[in-house]
Amino acid sequence: MIAEVVPAEVRAREAFDDDGAVTLFATEQAVVEGVLDERRKEFTTVRGCARAALTALGVDPAPLVPGPLGAPGWPTGVVGSMTHCRNYRAAAVALTKDFAALGIDAEPREPLSPFMAERIVTDIEASWLRQDFPSAAGLPLDRLLFCAKEASYKALSPWTGTRFGFRGFTVRLRPDGTFLAVPPTPETPISSRGPAGFTGRWAARSGLLLCVVALSASYASSDLLNDLASKAGKNWDNQEQAIRRNW
Repeated sequence: MIAEVVPAEVRAREAFDDDGAVTLFATEQAVVEGVLDERRKEFTTVRGCARAALTALGVDPAPLVPGPLGAPGWPTGVVGSMTHCRNYRAAAVALTKDFAALGIDAEPREPLSPFMAERIVTDIEASWLRQDFPSAAGLPLDRLLFCAKEASYKALSPWTGTRFGFRGFTVRLRPDGTFLAVPPTPETPISSRGPAGFTGRWAARSGLLLCVVALSASYASSDLLNDLASKAGKNWDNQEQAIRRNW
């Protein structure tokens, strides 16, 4: 399913269960020593997906150990992203000569709890959802918005080396399977008239929601990413970071 959403130059692999066939590198094994069995299994399986995607890209598998922000370190010359949720694991990778940043996320096709929805969805986003999706036809738009923000975070956070809050991103979902995401800057809060952002893609398949952000290598020279990188770590609002990110 993930292959339907990512660009053609991206290699992606997915799994729908934990078959136990993946062997972790020693440094990866150290990360999950003593954790709950469920967490260890999903950590292991998603790295199996990543190894298969790297092989398809022509890159030798390597240890994928979480860094200070939680994102895995990828081999030199590679950008990538991983995701896991109930009964689903996936990884996507690409060469840095083709893409500057990559983020994927999968979520169950279920509404958020009212508490979570209040933390995730801003007033302007709620207004856009009512305007653009007059009939959602069973699509949990609040969860889809969360999924888009997760994919955006995973793409930009490793690139800039900083954290972002969920309500910092402004996302407008489009019925055509795309979304516009605008990241925050410390000095200028995002509003409906905020600066230009970037486009991602979404899909709803078999009880799952999938979102992808893939920024081309030429995008790395744009004002948006350069500005974000130069301001990384300066007074970001990180209160939403208690919400677990599923790398």
